[in-house]
Amino acid sequence: MDRRGFLCAATALMLTPDALARSLGGTPVALVTADLESRIVAVELKNGRRVATIRTLPGPRSIQTVGNVAVVAHTGEGALTIIDGGTLAIRRVLRGFSQPRYTAGSPEGRYAYVTDSGFGGLVVVDVVRGRVVGRIRLGGPARHVSVDPSGRLLWTALGTKADRIAIVDVRTPGQPRLIARIRPAFLAHDVGFAPGGKLVWVTSGERREAAILDRRTGRTVVRMQAGAPPQHVTFAGGRAFVTSGDDGTLRIHSAITGRVLGGSEIPTGSYNVQEGWGRILTPSLSRGTLCILDSSGRRLRRLHLARSSHDACFVMAA
Repeated sequence: MDRRGFLCAATALMLTPDALARSLGGTPVALVTADLESRIVAVELKNGRRVATIRTLPGPRSIQTVGNVAVVAHTGEGALTIIDGGTLAIRRVLRGFSQPRYTAGSPEGRYAYVTDSGFGGLVVVDVVRGRVVGRIRLGGPARHVSVDPSGRLLWTALGTKADRIAIVDVRTPGQPRLIARIRPAFLAHDVGFAPGGKLVWVTSGERREAAILDRRTGRTVVRMQAGAPPQHVTFAGGRAFVTSGDDGTLRIHSAITGRVLGGSEIPTGSYNVQEGWGRILTPSLSRGTLCILDSSGRRLRRLHLARSSHDACFVMAA
């Protein structure tokens, strides 16, 4: 998954949520899906306090920061909700999708790249204007997605156990162009560009394994053991954080070499994982919890927020 905030990651890692709030004049907030209650729960990062509940269409499944808005995909409704990060209010609801799944944001925060498994491709949304500006079919049920730090290239796994990964040129966001489809060493689930953008992590939907691929050639350069599939990955400070929701584990690796650096126990069902401002978020689909960890993997808080929580992201509230 593409898990970048709208601030420089290096700066953010040096600041606690309190220091970040003082420097920017806002409140760092986690937005967490409450899938079965049709709402988003907003939680203040520094103390875990609920600050808002945002009613949405049924089935908010994934949520991703793009600039300082959050894009919520309602797969069953064929719709997106765009939430303003500053006000924590719904800015726009967009319909006309088939089965929207996951989102990656462009580095400047203008465009949301939304995978649509029913359409079999990618939909580009201008979050400032609140409208669809481009579409492309990719030849499979696109799901997890990541954009490189330059904003030029996008990778997406074509399925939850994908035998192909699509590589898309997004230099002109409104005119995405399919470059290639590559076959990973195993059936892929999540994809994520490592810091620097030269390497891409691919996790598995079928086996206890993950891999690091060369972005230029698409070839595997490192294969490593992982927890039970499916795994998900995010990055912070040169580290990769890989969750296994079935095992209830989070493993910490070198983002470049894959070497294991540590790990933590997390609630079972904690599949998706996000990074921002030196904090790691992982919500539990089966427990309805949100775990907040620091960049060393130390668990800071475990909050029970809903019956089921599929995804979470970060925004800066006013």
